Amino acid sequence: MTIKNAMRDHGQRYRPRMACLKKAEAVLLEMQDPKTGVKSQLQRLVITTIPHAITGEDIVAWLANKFNISAEEGRSLGTMLVALGYIYPLQDHKRLVVKPDASLYRFQTPYFWPAQQWPVEDTDYAIYLAKRNIRKKGILELYEQEQYNHLHKWMNHKWDFIVMQAKEQYRAGKERKKPDRAVFDCQERAYWVVHRPPPGTVSGMDYGLDRLIDPNAEEITTPDVYERIMIFTQQSIMRPRVKSSVSIGALVKFVTTHKNHDPFLAQCLPSNPWVTDDVSYWTLNMANVEIPTKMRVERWTFSFVELLEDPRGRDDFRFFLKKEFSGENLAFWEGCEDLKWGAAAGMSEKAQHIYKTFLARGAPRWINIDGTTMEATVRGLKHPHRYVLDAAQTHIFMLMKKDSYGRYLKSQVFKDTTKNAINPEEQKFTDAQLDQNARNRRPSLSPIAIRQMELEQKAKLAASGPVDITQVMSKLSKQGKDAPPPPPPKK
Repeated sequence: MTIKNAMRDHGQRYRPRMACLKKAEAVLLEMQDPKTGVKSQLQRLVITTIPHAITGEDIVAWLANKFNISAEEGRSLGTMLVALGYIYPLQDHKRLVVKPDASLYRFQTPYFWPAQQWPVEDTDYAIYLAKRNIRKKGILELYEQEQYNHLHKWMNHKWDFIVMQAKEQYRAGKERKKPDRAVFDCQERAYWVVHRPPPGTVSGMDYGLDRLIDPNAEEITTPDVYERIMIFTQQSIMRPRVKSSVSIGALVKFVTTHKNHDPFLAQCLPSNPWVTDDVSYWTLNMANVEIPTKMRVERWTFSFVELLEDPRGRDDFRFFLKKEFSGENLAFWEGCEDLKWGAAAGMSEKAQHIYKTFLARGAPRWINIDGTTMEATVRGLKHPHRYVLDAAQTHIFMLMKKDSYGRYLKSQVFKDTTKNAINPEEQKFTDAQLDQNARNRRPSLSPIAIRQMELEQKAKLAASGPVDITQVMSKLSKQGKDAPPPPPPKK
């Protein structure tokens, strides 16, 4: 658990977590219902028979059926329950996820539920590690060995007591039956994996990097609590208000500006592909098309965000920055976006690479940020995360918005792009042609059915040997075209 430190929380980061845990417990109680819950039975784990075990595929199927969600969403919800410690795995203890297969799980004893608010103390963790050290004869995981050595050094004054407790618990555990001993060991190990996760593992009990209090603890009404409430109230009073007439006027202005660019409110040039079956509109508005349309270029002038969100507009802006020898600003912003929304596997290495490329002293593509932002960024890179470069990214974004964006709109690059932009003419179709298109249009197969057909074809290919994949895909597309139309609705 997180130890409350001397830093002061100013109200806006305090969000209690007990409501989330209570909802998770309600779901777990329904899953344990003997009639409508997940079916549990005796399962064999190597040579040990485990009572009341459930499989991962049963958990995912029950959640998907209960909440009427997809299997992927059910798997995510089940993974959250495992990460919070309400369900624990019997096989792969290092990964607190739900596998949609025959992997075995069990419901955690209510004594170990997070909502019980038991304090996670270092003494209990030291006893657990000492007991594992006795059982494994000194062979622990690398991170467990480091924690064991650290606690031994820190609690040297009472280490004899810790070892004595560990030996007593180990002796009592050996007197239990083998299935009960295996279940209790898995329960205890899952509890400590949740509350003392290995390095690099995202703990389900963490509530963000700025969490300063224990979200499971009931807060005591101290002077600090009232001071935080006063600060939060003052911030709420000082927040600027806008008259309804001003806000409505801003909304009208926004709609007026974007009206001609909304295909639902204005004409879709050259034609509406959903009605005419002509895909020219999608072809002209591809992500990285060589020559954009005039309406697309016009949207870049609405705001700097519109320019960056359009891949073609970002390429044009990058070309302008290269001419001004300031392309590193946009490259740094894109690197921060990749860090924020990319994969979590190489997150730490990616953050260090961005720092060495753009921020470090003597960096090859050095960018200019103020000292306060640089100090906060360097301090955050000691424990990198997705948003460690947010302050520097915001600084560079505002710099480009206030300086480079205005000069780009007045530059020859933007004028040439506007001049070369195309304005597609309207393609007029007669009513007879539209009716013919509607008659020829057939409903497509469900993506789930297509996916099942692809899996069946892959299974046949694996069993029969190498086959030309183009023939298989053409056969699937032909089956989709030959699908019968749906029956007319009943009157």
